[in-house]
Amino acid sequence: MIHRRLLLTTALLATLATGCVQGESDTAAPAQGQLRLDYAYYNPLSLVIRRQRWLENELKGTTVTWVLSAGSNKANENLRAETIDVGSTAGAAALQARANGTPIKTIGIYTQPEWTALVVPKGSPIKDVKELKGKKVAATKGTDPYFFLLQTLEEAGLGGSDVEVVNLQHADGRTALERGDVDAWAGLDPMMAQSELKAGSKLVYRNPGFNTYGFLNAREGFIKDHPDLAQKVVDAYERARAWVAEHPDEAVKLLAQEAKLTPEVASVVLKERTKTDISPVPGAEQRTVLERILPTLVRESQVRSEDEARKALDSLFEPGFAAKAKAAS
Repeated sequence: MIHRRLLLTTALLATLATGCVQGESDTAAPAQGQLRLDYAYYNPLSLVIRRQRWLENELKGTTVTWVLSAGSNKANENLRAETIDVGSTAGAAALQARANGTPIKTIGIYTQPEWTALVVPKGSPIKDVKELKGKKVAATKGTDPYFFLLQTLEEAGLGGSDVEVVNLQHADGRTALERGDVDAWAGLDPMMAQSELKAGSKLVYRNPGFNTYGFLNAREGFIKDHPDLAQKVVDAYERARAWVAEHPDEAVKLLAQEAKLTPEVASVVLKERTKTDISPVPGAEQRTVLERILPTLVRESQVRSEDEARKALDSLFEPGFAAKAKAAS
């Protein structure tokens, strides 16, 4: 009897040590790893991947966590704080972050958007960029709209100090514009299109060439430790690119639902101002865009030094993941 009790006790202790009891499935075991990535309304491919749950379904044993990025600056903050592994930003924001010490690499290009322009409220007398001198302009520092503003001012013969930049997150910038608290806003879609169609705001200056691409960035430590997960993310982005091409109306509906937009606004953003049928491999085209904006970043003290900015540009791209995903698609 004593021997039998000893055997039962030993078996019970072994069961407790494994964390399972009879009848439990293997899914109750702790996750073997984690993947933390962002989704953003300015990144429609991220919305598709999140809704379809491709990563969750494929990466069994890995906890997939999604974090909303309200702008490139927030994505970079989370990458810097290591609260996400992969984040979506504009190209200029990725270059600025790396030049200022954030250890990130661009592992893919998700869109070529015209997602920013200079916006004035309905009824504004402003019709030319030069008329912004001495005016209040809302912009989110560290994002493409802010860098768009700097380039636009420079083209008009002005500098960043010639306007009063009111640093507000994108949604707050839109609100300030529509309330009349600022004279102009460096807008970001989909909020920019929403303000146009709902509040009658006007795009006073557009220039697709001043919009940098959508960059998918990963922490260097994550790439080193989990190259397999980085590849899975980029693969999912290529799958989403194909899905959007095959289901354009469903993609519009998804953006409208996620960002709480009308179908008309979502259609303008996705069908008129966003190109998804592009190569995902970061390379010469994106470098050309960043080469053009780099002097502005230096002149406006958005990077620590020109030398660091150029070193960052030389080392920013990690094209292997996207090249492999493209070859397999």
